[in-house]
Amino acid sequence: MTDSLTRCPWAQGSPDYQHYHDREWGVPLRDERGLFEFLVLEGMQAGLSWLTVLRKREALRRAFVAFDPEKVAGFTSRRIDRLLNDAAIIRHRGKIEATVHNASLVLELRAGSKNFTELVWSFVGDRPIQNRRDSLADVPSSTPASQMMSKTLKRLGFRFVGPTICYAFMQATGMVNDHLVGCHRFEVCRQLGSTRG
Repeated sequence: MTDSLTRCPWAQGSPDYQHYHDREWGVPLRDERGLFEFLVLEGMQAGLSWLTVLRKREALRRAFVAFDPEKVAGFTSRRIDRLLNDAAIIRHRGKIEATVHNASLVLELRAGSKNFTELVWSFVGDRPIQNRRDSLADVPSSTPASQMMSKTLKRLGFRFVGPTICYAFMQATGMVNDHLVGCHRFEVCRQLGSTRG
């Protein structure tokens, strides 16, 4: 993929990064299944590169039934063992078991005062935070909001939800706009974030 568009530096290394950066990263997402998918993917990244996760994403979607929390929550130990033998996905028992466990917690939240979507968006006041960062050096690995999200999710029993994972989740799902100001997606995501009050 060669073009004259200016992108965030991290997105310039491969076509997979460029496609993800130009289509999804930083776009406000409020669909529960989509949010659950990104929570899983960000947890899967722990100790790995994001490129590895992107390249295994379709296989992960297949393995986790399009990240449907109701279906994933019903996975048995036998099904988890089968997934551990699937070379197309990230075969880490802790991460796979956390995915199944977290899916059940997403279902529990539906019955409470805040569903999963409402809960995670509450950490930014239900409106994307519009940052104005000039370089990657200006982008933190976590923020007070991601630390609070992490603390709350852990208290609820979620796994693989440290402050850094939570901040990457917030960036990916458009809760924060961390496209650099010189990036061609900065203004697009800013406008998308301003369409909801």
